[in-house]
Amino acid sequence: MLTWEEFDKVEMRIGTIVIVNDFPEARKPAYQLTIDFGCEIGIRKTSAQITKRYRKEELIGKQIVAVVNFPKKQIGKFMSECLVLGSLGAEHDIVLLSSDQKVVNGLRIG
Repeated sequence: MLTWEEFDKVEMRIGTIVIVNDFPEARKPAYQLTIDFGCEIGIRKTSAQITKRYRKEELIGKQIVAVVNFPKKQIGKFMSECLVLGSLGAEHDIVLLSSDQKVVNGLRIG
């Protein structure tokens, strides 16, 4: 069990996907995402194994939830700067967590 203090350290924020690129070097099919988290946090990049459920063009402008205070992680030649959150779908594909209404980028989840 986590304590409230431990949970409070996880910084989950809303961001808008602004660029989506293929990631052919990834071991499993994935996209490289560029996400705008607003003025305070700025632009972050990450990869996500979401090619089974989402097309690149439908991801542009989508607001998602991501953890922004994990250490950066090298994935091949690509540096991941945040962790996009999702749930495991019925066909073992990732369903992105998102806001059901448009909100300000950078808004903290908690």
